Amino acid sequence: MANKSAIQLSEHFTTSKLIRFTISPILMMIFTSSYGIVDGFFVSNYTGADCFAALNLSIPFLMLLSSIGFMFGSGGVAFVSMTLGQGEKEKANRYFSLIVYTVIVIGLIFSVIGFIFAPFIARRLGADDSLLSYTTLYIRINLVGLVFFMLQNLFQSFLISAERPSYGFYIILVAGCTNMFLDWLFVGIFGMGLKGAAWATVTGQIAGGFIPLVYFLFPSTKQLHLGKTRFSGNVLLKVCANGSSEMVSSIVMSVVGILYNHQLIRYIGNHGIAAYGVLLYLGFFVAAIFIGYSMGVSPVISFHYGAENKAELHNLFKKSLLLVGSASVALTLLFELLAPLLVSIFMGYDKDLYHLSLGAMRIYTMVFLFMGTVHFSSAFFTALNNGKVSAFISFFRVLVLEVALIYILPLLFGSNGLWFVSMASDGIMVIICVGLLAKYRGVYRY
Repeated sequence: MANKSAIQLSEHFTTSKLIRFTISPILMMIFTSSYGIVDGFFVSNYTGADCFAALNLSIPFLMLLSSIGFMFGSGGVAFVSMTLGQGEKEKANRYFSLIVYTVIVIGLIFSVIGFIFAPFIARRLGADDSLLSYTTLYIRINLVGLVFFMLQNLFQSFLISAERPSYGFYIILVAGCTNMFLDWLFVGIFGMGLKGAAWATVTGQIAGGFIPLVYFLFPSTKQLHLGKTRFSGNVLLKVCANGSSEMVSSIVMSVVGILYNHQLIRYIGNHGIAAYGVLLYLGFFVAAIFIGYSMGVSPVISFHYGAENKAELHNLFKKSLLLVGSASVALTLLFELLAPLLVSIFMGYDKDLYHLSLGAMRIYTMVFLFMGTVHFSSAFFTALNNGKVSAFISFFRVLVLEVALIYILPLLFGSNGLWFVSMASDGIMVIICVGLLAKYRGVYRY
């Protein structure tokens, strides 16, 4: 992967070069998604359905907090990359440092508050008496590594802007392998159960956030490095506004996850939450591919937008739609084919859970046809520093469409209607995204 680090943002991107440049952030996101997947595998198979359900109840809240790093990462990298494209490297580094220090402070504050109120949060997430202690435990341990997880999400974007996407991959490789090994050791060998899975995740997150922090602290010939800065509320406001679509997306996804869990308990029970957990892990994996590609291509789009290179902007847009569309079809077919095997990995120990999860997955995987286009469209407008359109895509897709469908579809189709929610919402959203891309093409000339 050494060749990837030699690719510069200012270059013309062929299809092969675009794949080479974005493969590292894609793999980064896949390994990031592996935290929950590996935890889920060991918890489900070694501790049973209750601990697995508690883990899945915790996910929306932890996603919500970690989204702060994504917000500052996506909004910040667009702002900093545009500044680099304008030839102002010193100012770009000052902005970069301000963003990193701000995320550290915010992470510490939320860690303390979340730790104190963890039992209350667990109740609001839907934990009953049988799941309360497990859910509280998993949340509290994960909050120990929150700052580093937020930094990991932040640096994934900025390592691309610093023209070092392969470095980000190696860092996530170390973090992901650490998590996997410790899951096996703590849960599989030492029998630490849910506590062991949580500490395995936290240790991997610390590695994923600390290593790039050290890298950026030592200035050299790097495109970006940490140093002195000064507070600028105006800069932070612009960064947050531009990255708000990612934050809004995670917030509303967390809210929808909570509502989804409540509906699953109502229509199916705790087994419904466990089955939904399998779908979440597979959804995280596929979404990681599309989010990783969007993260990889966004700084390039921002750079050429800042440099007013309309021809390259058009080239990136056209090639991205082709790559995302092809991947969407291939992934849908692949997961439909592998559905029995994948479900058995998580639920092979329980025949009823296996059949429930398999039926749900057969329906759910159709969302992969639409997911990539929606993610790319949101990221594309963020890269163009149009946070309003990007936020609208994220907000309308999840908070309006999914919330409505969570309550409407079960009334029409019973409990099976819950498995159609994501496919229906993203299918409608693709039509809206195509309309927005067509509308703004004349403005940005892509």
